[in-house]
Amino acid sequence: MVEERYTSLHRKLIWGMHSLKKKAVAVLAATLMVGTFLVGCGNNSASSKGTKHSAALVTDGGGIDDKSFNQSAWEGLKSWGKSEGLKKGINGYNYAQSDDDSDFLPNINKLIKAKYATIFGIGYKLDNAISSAAKDNPKTNFAIIDSVVKGRKNVASVTFKTEQSSFLAGVAAAETTKTGRVGFVGGIQSDVIKTFEAGFKQGVKAVNPKIKVDVKYAGSFTKADVGQSLATAMFNNNEDVIFHAAGGTGAGVFTAAKNAAKNGKKVWVVGVDQDQKADGAYKGGNVTLASAVKKVGTAVKDLSKQAAKGKFPGGKTVTYDLKDNGVGIVNDNMSASAWKSVQQYEKKIENGQITVSPK
Repeated sequence: MVEERYTSLHRKLIWGMHSLKKKAVAVLAATLMVGTFLVGCGNNSASSKGTKHSAALVTDGGGIDDKSFNQSAWEGLKSWGKSEGLKKGINGYNYAQSDDDSDFLPNINKLIKAKYATIFGIGYKLDNAISSAAKDNPKTNFAIIDSVVKGRKNVASVTFKTEQSSFLAGVAAAETTKTGRVGFVGGIQSDVIKTFEAGFKQGVKAVNPKIKVDVKYAGSFTKADVGQSLATAMFNNNEDVIFHAAGGTGAGVFTAAKNAAKNGKKVWVVGVDQDQKADGAYKGGNVTLASAVKKVGTAVKDLSKQAAKGKFPGGKTVTYDLKDNGVGIVNDNMSASAWKSVQQYEKKIENGQITVSPK
């Protein structure tokens, strides 16, 4: 009797454990299904937002703190990255600084190895390196600033009508000079920098063809001491407004102007690429008359946005001008009459009444 009761109890216990196992398996299966569903939802959510795009740039010799060309590009890239919720570094946005021309290709290759989806070459000097890298890496987007790379479907060439903003710099200089003598200091003599010189001369002559324009080249974008020496000689030659298109070399132009101003001379500098008002400040005044801006940062940000949307303009040349706000001029210390004249000429260029030649 006891044995039968024991056997019956044993059977019930086994059946209960078996039932419990079935429930546990069912619960586990349900949990896994929910987990799989949630993971699926997460993936769908990520897909709907699209894969995060990464972008980086390679500087020329000026560096990202040159208060000019490279800095503008870097600020544009940072602005884009932050708007996308990205951070500096791999899978986000970054830069590689070149101290010498021989650094261009190694820097580009370093960024390719880190799998940046879009890589910018900042400056015409990088065009050969960009072209070479693009040929070997057809799935990577490349963009070259201030040059045109032909025959590469994964390269966007970005140019600016800097002759237009330089023309306005010439107007500002001509409307401001008291001596009838103005100067231009370029970095390296090239087709790109020649557009600044050409536009400046045309702007000066449009206002007053009798004003003399002195042109000097430093042979470098990174030698502030050479820029200072050239500008000092110009100020000593009674030239009272200098427009520079010399990158880091231009810092020396500002130093020379501030030294002259401290010694009682009324002289001015027209900055380039970015608003350089801060560079002209000294105790007692400011020597920055205006700044002929080239919005490299705008272009970098714009192309990064297009690339992230799968609309990168590879194989095309994208040109920015006064009309689309790609170039322009900032009034730092112009007189009311000079600024009015600049604005009038700006409208004439935009509506086609004046065509500025790049040569």
